[in-house]
Amino acid sequence: MNLVPAQYRNVSVADVPVALDEAALRAHLLGRPVYRRTRYLVARHAGACAVAEVSKESEAPLFSPVTAVSVIARADETAFVDAPEIDTAVPTQLARAAAAHAPGARCVVVRGRYGHVSFIADPAPIPVRVVEVVPPWPPKLVDQLRRVLDLADDLPPVELVEDLVDLTALAATRPAPHYLFPCRAGQAGGTAARGAAGAGASVPVSYLDEIPERAPWTMVGCARSRSIHDWFYGGEVPTVDMCPRNLAGRDARPGAAGQAPVITKCCLLEDRVSSDDGLVVVPWGASVAQIRNGLELAVAAALTAPATSPTRR
Repeated sequence: MNLVPAQYRNVSVADVPVALDEAALRAHLLGRPVYRRTRYLVARHAGACAVAEVSKESEAPLFSPVTAVSVIARADETAFVDAPEIDTAVPTQLARAAAAHAPGARCVVVRGRYGHVSFIADPAPIPVRVVEVVPPWPPKLVDQLRRVLDLADDLPPVELVEDLVDLTALAATRPAPHYLFPCRAGQAGGTAARGAAGAGASVPVSYLDEIPERAPWTMVGCARSRSIHDWFYGGEVPTVDMCPRNLAGRDARPGAAGQAPVITKCCLLEDRVSSDDGLVVVPWGASVAQIRNGLELAVAAALTAPATSPTRR
């Protein structure tokens, strides 16, 4: 599954004067010189294409004769698509193009950005569940992961499965006459307060980072929010837990049989990435390097999961 050339320069494209079955391609290609870096050949004939793997006599000279041919995907299994927005060096982008343009094909050859050609055979992106609270929009962690994946040319194809927790709905689980949110930057307070109060209604909202005058509020926050609240105000405060790390385990235990690995975030992590049994947690203000590290850990968890798990679909 997820066969993608390590580099698109390993892929050559050639129009051939023979049928695209293995016997005809072998008879045509054996003994013919190919470039030293060529490992795969996209053979085209009569409007169709097939993908073959070739072995060479040597990789030392610039060109060397073909010594073996093995068809990876027949013409009836292969689709050729033009997708100039796709960087064909990035497996996740190749898988995205395959799903969008040729979802029924076993192998999809893509001519993408810069005119470069590569392919993906038996696409099966690794699902990674992303637990995040919204707003803000776009969901920050999902957006960061997408941007990293768009450049991740050394990771297998990944499919992000968004698990978004709406703060409006979360606040509404505990109706209150006044809400306290961690900060105004998330833009959650007004929306959540209106939703919790009911259609057409609204309730006062305050923000902990502004250190407002104490009121009989219900806090929508996390362990760090409670610590800050205790520092400035002391005493108990009714709280709706919005910690993505805690919310990640609400449906099923991450890492359990049949569960995709999970990436989420927590503000109690400040300078490291945590990984435990398929649950990857990055800092709330994670750097690009930490997001990348988290993706690597999630992919590793998926690849080492039991064979019966959907993470190996």
